[in-house]
Amino acid sequence: MNKTDYKGIFVFAQQVDNKVSSVSYELVGEAKRLASVLGADVTAVLLGYRLDGLTDRLVKYGADKIIVVDDPALETYMTDPYVTALHAVIEAKKPEIVLYGATAIGRDLAPRVSARVHTGLTADCTKLEIDAATKDLRMTRPAFGGNIMATILCSEHRPQMATVRPGVMQRLDINENAKVEIERFAVKDLDKSIKVKILEVVKKTATKMDIQDAKILVSGGRGMGGPENFKMLEELAALFGGTYSSSRAAVDAGWVEKDRQVGQTGKTVRPNVYFACGISGAIQHLAGMEESDIIIAINKDPSAPIFSVADYGVVGDVFKIIPLLTQELKKELAVKN
Repeated sequence: MNKTDYKGIFVFAQQVDNKVSSVSYELVGEAKRLASVLGADVTAVLLGYRLDGLTDRLVKYGADKIIVVDDPALETYMTDPYVTALHAVIEAKKPEIVLYGATAIGRDLAPRVSARVHTGLTADCTKLEIDAATKDLRMTRPAFGGNIMATILCSEHRPQMATVRPGVMQRLDINENAKVEIERFAVKDLDKSIKVKILEVVKKTATKMDIQDAKILVSGGRGMGGPENFKMLEELAALFGGTYSSSRAAVDAGWVEKDRQVGQTGKTVRPNVYFACGISGAIQHLAGMEESDIIIAINKDPSAPIFSVADYGVVGDVFKIIPLLTQELKKELAVKN
């Protein structure tokens, strides 16, 4: 393999029900940052059926080129036709790097494509950078339960592939005037790769706010003492129009569902305001929330690490402070109404 034959960065632009997933825009932004070091272009690869209109936002968010594979076989995500289509694009275009969102689809698709092209894959990355000496991609991810950060390189094979957690990278500002080349790429007999038949798609309606979408997060840790005490955090969050989340300790204790966990082994969040209640501030947790616009820490231990990243800190008993804050907020809302 001649590594010099491989150029550019590809981003798998995931779409579901003809809506591009937000992580795709985040990856385009990160790919642009990496591409500026390599002097390369960023290409968004969009797979699906009847995709007219979906390319506009990818262009505005920074993609230099877009490759569209529009085929009836790709209308609903199925592993085999998607793997076949993306593999065909990669074989024809030979990108140096391919990035996927670490979503259910990305985690299914990426390892199969990497096996097809005989290259490696680093999953659930939280940091990407270009090695100054070799120009290889340095892919960093949590390992051993989040206790260490491992940086992985794929020096001998191309393309270099990684899945990246949603919410970790930042999208670029929209450029309303951007115009780029859009290539229609056809994959012959794609329908023959289908090995299963979808009889019905049953959609589950979300009944709770995703913590990655919340503008206000009220988060609790081991200091909350038990699952019953998260009710006060939920009540406060609801008054703000947000939701509640937790540290890993609360999840491991069985107090809170896994999908509410913030941190290296949970989700990365960037709310406008993040309340850290009874959270000591281990480095694994900080990695998931330190980019929040405003961090308010409430902890009875004045030496807790959480205060090192907090914009505002309150040293005191969370069981006294949260009810008082909730009471005052209710008064303010009553006056306004």
